[in-house]
Amino acid sequence: MPTEPEENSIEAETPAAENAPPQPATAGLEETVRRLEAEKRQLTDQLLRKQAEFENLRKRLSREKEEFLQYSLLDTVKAFLPILDGFELALGSDGGGEDYRKGIELIYQQLRSTLQKLGLEVMEVKGRVFDPHLHEAIATVETDQYAEHQIVEEVQRGYLFKQRVLRPAWVQVAKHPVVEETRPQSDVQPE
Repeated sequence: MPTEPEENSIEAETPAAENAPPQPATAGLEETVRRLEAEKRQLTDQLLRKQAEFENLRKRLSREKEEFLQYSLLDTVKAFLPILDGFELALGSDGGGEDYRKGIELIYQQLRSTLQKLGLEVMEVKGRVFDPHLHEAIATVETDQYAEHQIVEEVQRGYLFKQRVLRPAWVQVAKHPVVEETRPQSDVQPE
């Protein structure tokens, strides 16, 4: 009888081993985990480097922008130096007479020319139709000599800077006088 239990025990163990899920090779799993961890470290390192590069770029651009704003007016100020020299000469002179006036006119022309080179444009408004985007009406003038809403007079000059309104022109605008209608009196008189 001792042989029977051995056979039964072998038979009992065999079906359990067959029903158990297959055990994966632990060496293959460990290799996959190591490979994935190495890939994760590499990607994390790349991400940190890209973030550092981006931060350095942001700081550099901010510094360059600040320097640009600081020195962007350098050429503009340099363009005004001859005008400043002209005013100093005019103030150093005795002042008076036709030569003095010509000197001041020359300085004015230098100033106007310099501003035009920088992008300043004078608005030509007299005789044009009023445009609220370009003009500021400070008065209306009743007249039949001009069309309705036409600019009659420029009170203060307006300027554009590179096609944008720097200062609107102050103007007087034409308005036709109101004509009051007179009603004809009825021939029929009340009784």
